Amino acid sequence: MSVDQIPIGKFSFMTRLSQKALRLYDRKGLLVPEAKDPFTGYRYYTVSQLEQGMKIKTLCFLGFPLEEISLFLDAESKGDFEYIGTGFRKKLEQTRLEIGQLQRIEGILQGACKHNGKVMELFKMSITEPIIKEVPEMRVISKREEGTFLVTIGKLIGEICSCVESPENQRNHVKVTGPIMFLYHGEEYKETEADIEIALPISGRISVEDSKMEIKTLPAIKAISAIYRGPYPGVEAGFSQIFSYAREKNLETLSPSRELYFNDPAEVHEEELMTEIQVPIKEK
Repeated sequence: MSVDQIPIGKFSFMTRLSQKALRLYDRKGLLVPEAKDPFTGYRYYTVSQLEQGMKIKTLCFLGFPLEEISLFLDAESKGDFEYIGTGFRKKLEQTRLEIGQLQRIEGILQGACKHNGKVMELFKMSITEPIIKEVPEMRVISKREEGTFLVTIGKLIGEICSCVESPENQRNHVKVTGPIMFLYHGEEYKETEADIEIALPISGRISVEDSKMEIKTLPAIKAISAIYRGPYPGVEAGFSQIFSYAREKNLETLSPSRELYFNDPAEVHEEELMTEIQVPIKEK
């Protein structure tokens, strides 16, 4: 054994990586020992590999899978730091979403503890009795895209609002004439690749640079409507009440459903969020 060779046990202590993890990284090609004893198979590392071991440990701590870590290390060896930066930004966005979800879960559980764990009071929800209403046609700016609900809805809302609030459209006196709405075009729930459209009622001559945005008229519909107050994760309770009403009245429901958002989660507590649910029905 040369002076520079570090036995796996000592290398494990120096990097705080278990020997089990080091053997896995060896098999994956992430951190291959500089030498192996031909008789015993014992692994030996070098001082120069300490930094590589710490990089892997840090990336694992940040939640990156080994396959992605391998790509990062390969990109670093090629000097492709833009690829690594893109991966870090994507992970940051994902982490922020997870933090938001955990904060919502914390708030709901705190409320549940105050009510001695009564399941029906988890969301402190209130839902108005469903009614049938005539919704007139309306001119909107909209954008439709496939993706996950949480990310895509927020992204499209931001893009549409930015367009309406642009200096040129404000000079043209473009006005918002109703609440922003989410139209779901799918026939079933999808975790990913959900068919999502965000629309905002407007008036005035509007300029649109995004080729995927369009100005159109949503058709008039007859719909079952209910207003739900509470966190967005509980909006399913409103749909449940609407579909129970439709079954009771023998009404055929249609797509797409609409959710109208009356206030901003950045401005009010989530228990005060107001969402109108509209489910179109077939005319008899």
